[in-house]
Amino acid sequence: MTELEKLYYERRAPEYDNWYLGTGLFAERVRPRWHEELKTLQSVLRSLSIRSVLDVACGTAFLTQHLSGRVTGLDRSSSMIRIARGRLPHGAVVEGDALCLPFRSRAFEFLMACHFYGHLDPQARAQFLGEARRVGERLLVVDAAWREDVPLEEMQQRVLQDGSRHTVYKRYFTAAQLMSELGGGRVLHAGQWFVAVLV
Repeated sequence: MTELEKLYYERRAPEYDNWYLGTGLFAERVRPRWHEELKTLQSVLRSLSIRSVLDVACGTAFLTQHLSGRVTGLDRSSSMIRIARGRLPHGAVVEGDALCLPFRSRAFEFLMACHFYGHLDPQARAQFLGEARRVGERLLVVDAAWREDVPLEEMQQRVLQDGSRHTVYKRYFTAAQLMSELGGGRVLHAGQWFVAVLV
């Protein structure tokens, strides 16, 4: 993560959940059945039987909080971490680099990445997968589903509530595309807005 990207997530932390909740700058966005699909995704996460999990780039732990077992969140943003700690009172939240994970090999049963993998360019995705396979026995990736009204990948211009503008790389996936990149696995969710694959 570059310093500019880190600054973006530091500034975005207080309003990060607005994307999920459809509030703030997302209040006027038209997303049919978004909330229903989000509830389904949360149910999928709650249904997983997990002994230990590392959520990489956990953000505010909006999705992390639905996991069972020994939960550890990791993020580069100290502002995100402060919010995540409040959501994970019985878990651990640490600051660290997702592309150079500060954990021993096979430290976790599951490694999860929610809406992080799609922000990595191909080279960084390959590097992340190497680290994920080293640290976790299994990998769960949740990301944005590709739709016909969005390009497969793009550089997005994002505006925060403070008026600041930021450029962010974004890649969307179908379930088949995500499975192909991950080397197989099982589709846990394939909707209009979200896709989840477990390897």
